[in-house]
Amino acid sequence: MSALFKDMCPAGAADVVFDGVGGDYTEAALRAMAPDGRLLIVGFPAGIPRIPANLVLLKRCQIVGVLYGGFAAENPTADRVNCDEVIRLYQAGAIGPLISGRYPADQARTAIDQLKHRRAIGKVVVAF
Repeated sequence: MSALFKDMCPAGAADVVFDGVGGDYTEAALRAMAPDGRLLIVGFPAGIPRIPANLVLLKRCQIVGVLYGGFAAENPTADRVNCDEVIRLYQAGAIGPLISGRYPADQARTAIDQLKHRRAIGKVVVAF
């Protein structure tokens, strides 16, 4: 799996990895890290990862826990600044959601199946 991660990185290694999955994917992401890189731990839907500490040492990388709710609660002013910037970027068309499928209401079951079977990449929209 780590070879797949490395192959996806333009330089063969990643400077920053946003890990919102966990499980075995975390070690694969760690193995794909560039020296002095940063692994951002965001969530664990695939399970709590087991991280080999020797890889952290060999890569000289940082592993950082990112809990947005905690940041927002402790830094409300900075959180407001961040939210305003995200809204500005969205309104300018610089960022937006990746929508992998749009379905009319009568095809909601198909939309849910896309999510259930992990065939969706990005958001699935059901229009009522």
